[in-house]
Amino acid sequence: MKEELLTMTPGPTAIPEDVRNAMAKPAMNPDADPEFASFYETLLDELARVYQTDDEMVVLGGEGILGLEAAVVSLVAPGDDVLCLGNGLYGDGFSDFVEMAGGNPVSHSIEYTEGFDPNEVASLVEKNEFAAATMVHCETPTGLLNDFNEVLATLQDAGVLTIVDAVSSLGGTPVPVEGIDVCLGGSQKCFSSPPGLTTISVSDSAWEKVEATEQDSFYTSLEPWHEPDFSFLPYTHLVSNLYALEVSLDRILDEGLDSVFARHEETAELCRARGRELGLKPFPGTESLCSPTVTAFEIDGAATEIQQRLHDDHGILVATGLGEMADDILRIGHMGYNAQESRVEKTMDALESVLD
Repeated sequence: MKEELLTMTPGPTAIPEDVRNAMAKPAMNPDADPEFASFYETLLDELARVYQTDDEMVVLGGEGILGLEAAVVSLVAPGDDVLCLGNGLYGDGFSDFVEMAGGNPVSHSIEYTEGFDPNEVASLVEKNEFAAATMVHCETPTGLLNDFNEVLATLQDAGVLTIVDAVSSLGGTPVPVEGIDVCLGGSQKCFSSPPGLTTISVSDSAWEKVEATEQDSFYTSLEPWHEPDFSFLPYTHLVSNLYALEVSLDRILDEGLDSVFARHEETAELCRARGRELGLKPFPGTESLCSPTVTAFEIDGAATEIQQRLHDDHGILVATGLGEMADDILRIGHMGYNAQESRVEKTMDALESVLD
């Protein structure tokens, strides 16, 4: 049989064997099987423990982008002013969802190598009446991790609802969920589960806005998921994906969050150190902005070629940049199951060989 490809992309990640095997279990009928309600409620409890929150949890059947759109269309009413903080591709992209919902995006975009100045955000909040604010915790395309503690506190004090894309950080590094009204995750990143599920925590304040906002969509609306009857969900859920997610969450909780976070930090430091030995520079430039879940190295004009040679000659799959940076950035995902020293060392050994 063909040797398995070593997938070191920043999501979807490699999936552990026990997680894959869970999907082969006979699927319950969520509408008829009396055991499903108990299973699903327990799953949400485990998810809340990984999120480290008491907020209500929601799991949607769809990739992480579904969560971003659902959060915006559920909380943003036509005419609402929304602060869109962007220092990356996904942060800037939130404004498109706001426009789709009929809101008025007020974009605060800065360089993709910089973090946000809390004082600048506070000044914007003082001058405007924002209904909500959107932001990205980890910008996967550039490996940048934002520190939002002060920004979230400012927004919370002003009564501004916060929508945070933490898809590529949840489960790999601490996320300030208690200061976030809608925190979005995805199964295929640090959880190392198959693509197909969006995970969301929703605060009481956010639910109040959801109920007060006219919903023009059903599938992308959060409203039907508020305090649901677990024996009759809004639509037939992706049961096999839920089985896989359960095992993924068990793996995280059994190891312990502190240990999981430390493992991600250690493998990230190893990846960056090996890169520096090869003369490579992590993209954000500033060490404190480098994410422990993904490293983006600057590779001027050669990223696609290097990616292809790693795949063809070494059986290793990594990612390049996105958009205008597609051929200038090489990304190595060390998140979830991939946050292992042996997998990072093998990847960097192969990269050294290609560069030589």
